Amino acid sequence: ARLHQRRRSGGLLALATAMSFTPGPNTALSTAMAANRGLRPAMRFVCSVPVGWAALLLLCAGGVGAVVVAVPALRWGTKAVGIGYLLWLAWRLSQSARLGEADAARMDIGFWQGALLQFVNIKAWLLALTTVAGWVAGHSDSLQRLAVVLPVMVFFAFASNLTYAAPGALLRHWLAQGARLLGFNRPMALVRVATAAWMALA
Repeated sequence: ARLHQRRRSGGLLALATAMSFTPGPNTALSTAMAANRGLRPAMRFVCSVPVGWAALLLLCAGGVGAVVVAVPALRWGTKAVGIGYLLWLAWRLSQSARLGEADAARMDIGFWQGALLQFVNIKAWLLALTTVAGWVAGHSDSLQRLAVVLPVMVFFAFASNLTYAAPGALLRHWLAQGARLLGFNRPMALVRVATAAWMALA
């Protein structure tokens, strides 16, 4: 039983690492915000991600996530809003050539905006559903399992976004010279477009 528990714990950590640290809407936003506005403003978004994701995980544990994925209108509606928002952010970011233009490009995403963004992130929904199905649902001690899984996943959500934001903040002063920021923002915008395309096909 202990060996089985260790394997399940290892599987949870592997899933959390793979899904949290691979590029996605949250990590791309964390990097871009830190590069354009600095680490302190970006920290609001970095902290908002685990809060929004925790609420999402709790909803999935309560059965709401399965309904969203199972009902085509809800699933496609969630996708459409998320994809549209990412494409809009990508366009605005691609036009930002100077640090002073970051606010005009809507790179100042507030705490609650960042938390709500998780609810239109299909990758977040899929991760929450996978986590609940694999480690929480169907067990007599589901509440105890949720009490363990939730802080682990929240930690990974915070750590991954901070890990992506830190290099962006370190590059901030270097990017301020010449056209370097535009050269940075346009590939970051393309990452968002690619993420939106992945969300459309997922």
